[in-house]
Amino acid sequence: MRGWRAAIAACVALAAASGAEAASPPLTPLSFSELNGWAQDDHAAAFATFAASCRAIRDKVSPSRAALPPSAALQQTCEEAISLGEPDAAGARAFFERAFRPFLVGEGMLTGYYEPEVAGSRTPVGRLDTPLLARPADLVTIPDGETLPGVPAGLGGARKTSGGGFEPYPDRAAIEDGALAGQGLELVYLDRIDAFFVHIQGSTRVRLPDGSSVRLAFDGRNGRKFSGIGRLLVERGAMTKAGASMAGIRAWLAANPQQGRELMRQNASYIFFRIDDALQDSDGPRGAQNVPLTPERSIAVDRGLWSYGLPFWLDSRFPDGKPIRRLTVAQDTGSAILGAARADYFAGTGDTAGAVAGGMKQQTRFVVLLPRGDAAAGQ
Repeated sequence: MRGWRAAIAACVALAAASGAEAASPPLTPLSFSELNGWAQDDHAAAFATFAASCRAIRDKVSPSRAALPPSAALQQTCEEAISLGEPDAAGARAFFERAFRPFLVGEGMLTGYYEPEVAGSRTPVGRLDTPLLARPADLVTIPDGETLPGVPAGLGGARKTSGGGFEPYPDRAAIEDGALAGQGLELVYLDRIDAFFVHIQGSTRVRLPDGSSVRLAFDGRNGRKFSGIGRLLVERGAMTKAGASMAGIRAWLAANPQQGRELMRQNASYIFFRIDDALQDSDGPRGAQNVPLTPERSIAVDRGLWSYGLPFWLDSRFPDGKPIRRLTVAQDTGSAILGAARADYFAGTGDTAGAVAGGMKQQTRFVVLLPRGDAAAGQ
C-alpha cells in the first residue's frame, strides 16, 4: 500500500491512536475540466500561497500543531514549485495541472474564521480588564495519542504536581478565577467579549492607546475540550440556530453580561499567546503550519487526515449567495475541524473579514489536489 492510500491509512491509525473516530475518505478521481470555475480562478494567487507552504516544508519549519507529515511526492512537488519563482496566472495553472491530480472528497461543511483587530492596553483600564496570557512555563502539551499518568485520556495539556506526577491543566473558569495569577503572564488587556473571541480565532492584532499595534499568535492551549457556545445558546432556547452567528452571539453576550460570563466559562478550552514581532503589517497571522495565512486562500483542515501544504478546490457560496470557487491551501487546523470534507476558511483581518467569517456555515464540495506521484501510486 503506497501513495495517497497509504497516507489515508496512516491518518486513520493516527486518529484511532488519539481516540478519535475516522474513516478513510472515499476519494473519487476527477479531471480539472470537471472543477466548476477552475479556468476563471486566479491561479497565481493560489500558487503564491502554495509556495509559502512549500518553503516551510523544504526548510522543515516546525508546525505549532503537528499534522499528517507531507509525503515524499508532495515534498518533490514543492521543490519544483519553489524553482519556478513567481509564475504568471497561465504558468501557475499549468503547474497545478501538471503536478497534481484532483480527487473528489465529498460534500461537507465550510465555516469561516478571521484575525480580529481589537482595542487593548498594556495595563487594565476600564472595560479593558481581561488579559491575554503568555504560555505558562509549567504547561505540558500532550502529543496526540499519548497520555500521562494522572491525566484522563483525551486531554491535551497537563502540569506537574509537587509530588512529581501530573494533573490536568486548569480549565477556563479556574484560570479566570486566578489559577495562574502572580506569574507575570499578562501580555495585553482586552474587553471580555473580545478576549473570548480572540481565543476562538487563535490570533489577533491589538490596537494600543498610543496608536501602535501588536500582533499576538497562538502559543499553546490548556488541552481541555472546546465547546461552542452558539450550540449551548440554541440548546437553552436563548436563540435560534439561524441566529447563532458570531454577530448574534456577541450581541447576546453584550446584552446579558452575567449570563454571558457563565456561558463563556462553559468552554473549558483556554488559549495562550506570544507576541509575534516577525510579522509585517501586510502579513496575515500564522497558521498551525507556522506560515502567515493568506486571506481567501488559506484553510484550516483536520490535521489527522491531511498534510499542511495540500491544495483544495472549494465549490461553495458565501452567505450572501456569491460563489466560492477557488483553489486554497491547507495551512492551519482547529479543534472543531474534524472530518475529511470539513474546513475553516480564512477570511482576513478586521471587522469586514469578521462579518464574512461569522456568517459562514456553508455546504461545500471539497476536492483535494494530490501530487501525481501519490495519485499514481494509489492506482
